[in-house]
Amino acid sequence: MSFSQELRESGRETWEAAVGHRFVEELWAGTVAPDVLRRYLVQDFQFCDAFLALMGAAVATCDDPAARVVHARQVGLVAGDEHDYFHRSFDLLGVADADRTAPERAAPTQGFIDLMDGTRADASYPEIVTVLVVAEWLYLDWASRPRGPLPTDPIARGWIDLHRGPAFEAWVAFLRAELDRVAPQARDPRRLARFFAEAVDLELAFFEAAYTG
Repeated sequence: MSFSQELRESGRETWEAAVGHRFVEELWAGTVAPDVLRRYLVQDFQFCDAFLALMGAAVATCDDPAARVVHARQVGLVAGDEHDYFHRSFDLLGVADADRTAPERAAPTQGFIDLMDGTRADASYPEIVTVLVVAEWLYLDWASRPRGPLPTDPIARGWIDLHRGPAFEAWVAFLRAELDRVAPQARDPRRLARFFAEAVDLELAFFEAAYTG
């Protein structure tokens, strides 16, 4: 079993609770209440800047030139397609500019931003990749598990489509392979396991926060 798989298996219960969360089921069914979807997307958009900065840190700290190019290309996709999706969805949902740029952050939102910022500041490539793996692999998992036809709602369908398909699968496979490759170089492998578990916990809490405000 690879290192990345071992990390996932060590927290399988929390991982499965996240990928099978009520929000995911309702998203696929097209039955997410508009206020829940709005709250979820507004909060998720708050990750974008910290996430792009973390991806940039992966570019800067990566020890392999070919892998650095893969990271750099993905930065462009997130800054392009994903940012465009958010603004189209906010327009459809009637989200005010202030709520897009400076809403009150839910505790899990702030927690994940703090995790990304702290990891970036430490400038440890293995730790940076660990956090990226959770953020992308967990979403690929819930977006690619068979749940019937895609919803007709363009916002729900668009969010699912952003996190599945051959290109996204290849990106996640790359991140996992990078984590497996560089884990032995980590200053403290226990920190990788701790960051992985913290990120999974925060992902589950983030889904919960969409319903609790």
